[in-house]
Amino acid sequence: MAKKSNKTADSLPLVALELGSDSVRAMAARRLAPDLFQILGVEERAQKIGNVCVEQGIITQSSSAGFAIAEVLKLLANRIGEDKLPTAFISQGGQSMQIVAVHSRRDQARKKEISQQLLDEMEEECKRKIEQRNSEVAVLGLVPSYFKLDGVEQDEIPTPDQRAAMVEANYIAFYGRKAIDSQMQKAFSQAGRSIEHAFVRPEALLSAFATCDGNHVLMNGCAVLDMGAQTTSLTVYKAGQYLLNKVVPKGGYHISRMLEQQGMNFQTAEVLKKRYGVASPAFVEKNLRMRIPAVPELGGEIVISTEELAEAIEIKLREILAPLIDELKKVEDRISMLYLTGGASMMQCMCEYIQQQTRVRVQYGAHNLLLHRDTDEKYLSPAYTSLVGTILLGQDYRDSHKNQLVRKPGFFERVKEGTLEMFIEQQ
Repeated sequence: MAKKSNKTADSLPLVALELGSDSVRAMAARRLAPDLFQILGVEERAQKIGNVCVEQGIITQSSSAGFAIAEVLKLLANRIGEDKLPTAFISQGGQSMQIVAVHSRRDQARKKEISQQLLDEMEEECKRKIEQRNSEVAVLGLVPSYFKLDGVEQDEIPTPDQRAAMVEANYIAFYGRKAIDSQMQKAFSQAGRSIEHAFVRPEALLSAFATCDGNHVLMNGCAVLDMGAQTTSLTVYKAGQYLLNKVVPKGGYHISRMLEQQGMNFQTAEVLKKRYGVASPAFVEKNLRMRIPAVPELGGEIVISTEELAEAIEIKLREILAPLIDELKKVEDRISMLYLTGGASMMQCMCEYIQQQTRVRVQYGAHNLLLHRDTDEKYLSPAYTSLVGTILLGQDYRDSHKNQLVRKPGFFERVKEGTLEMFIEQQ
C-alpha cells in the first residue's frame, strides 16, 4: 500500500491563478519577510480566438478552462523545480458581481477564546444566509468589515488570545451568478487540482494598494477603476466598508473589436491599440500616418493617423466609462484617491484622460513594495497587481490556517488530470 502523504499546504510555494478573458496566468512566490515576496516564476496561456473559455469573468467551457489550468500549473511547476503544484489561490470577479452587508452572532455562554474554527463557522453561516435567499447566486467572497466582542467594536479580526461570550462578525459579501463559482470548481476538478482558497478581485487589488500606500488611504476612502479585457469595474471603499461595486461588461477587447471594423484583422487591431493607441486625441503629441494591411477579403491597405486612432478609441472609452464615471461623481466628496489598474489601463495617457473627468486624484495602483528589489520590471505592471494581491492574501490565509493538509484529488479527478497531462506532453 502506498504511503500517505502528510504534506501541508504551507510547505508549498504560494501560487496565484487568474482566469482572464484574454489569458490564463499563474504566479508562484515565496515570502521573504512580512509583506515582502519573491516571484519564483510566472506562466501564461493566451486564449485562442474561437476557443475562448472565459468571458466577462465567467467560465463558459469548463473542459477548456481545466486544460488551461492544468497546463499553466504544470509549466509553472517545471519552471520553479517542483514536482507538482496541486493547489492555487484564485481571485474572482465578473459581470454579475454585487455586494451586500451580512453578519453573524454567536453566544458562547461564557467568556471563551475566539477560535479560527468559530470564525470559519460564522463565515459559512453568512454565506448560507445569502445563498438561501436567492438560489441563483453564490457568495464569491466575504471581506471582514468589523467585529464586536461583548459589545466592544474592533476592526481587526479576533485572535485566539482574545476572549468573549458574545461574538458578532460583520462582513461585506461579494456575490454573483452561481455559474461563476460552480464553473470554477468544475474547471479545477477537471484539471485534477484544487482551490486552496478563493478571494474576490477587488479585495486582492485593494490589499496590494493598501500595503504599499498605507492603510490611511483606505480609511480616508479610495476607489479602484479596474480595466480588463472584457469587463471594467469600479469599486469604492472607505473606513472598513465597501460602498460600491459596479461592473460594465466591456473592456480593452471591445476597443480592439471596434478597430477591427475599420478593415484590419483582430491581431493587428490589438497591436495597433497597444503600440500607438492614445486615450484621447487631445493627448497625441505627434500625428503620424500609418499604413496597415487590410483583411484579405478587402485587400490593399488601410491608412490611419494616430489622431484618428485616438478619436476612435475615445468614442469607445466614453461608452465603457460613462456609467462608472457617473457613479464616481456621487462619491467624490467621500474619497481621496482613484487607483487605476488592469491590463487595458496601460493605454497611453489613460491616467490623464480619467483625471479630466473627476476631482479625485488619479494614479496607477502600485504593488512594487511587495516585491523584492531584484524583481523583473515587467512584473511591476498593473496587469500583475491582482496576482500579487492574491499572493498576499494567500499568505494571510495560510498564517491563519496553519498545518492545513493539501486536499488530494479524488479518483476521477486523477484520471482527468492524467489525461490532460498526456495531451499537454504532446503539445
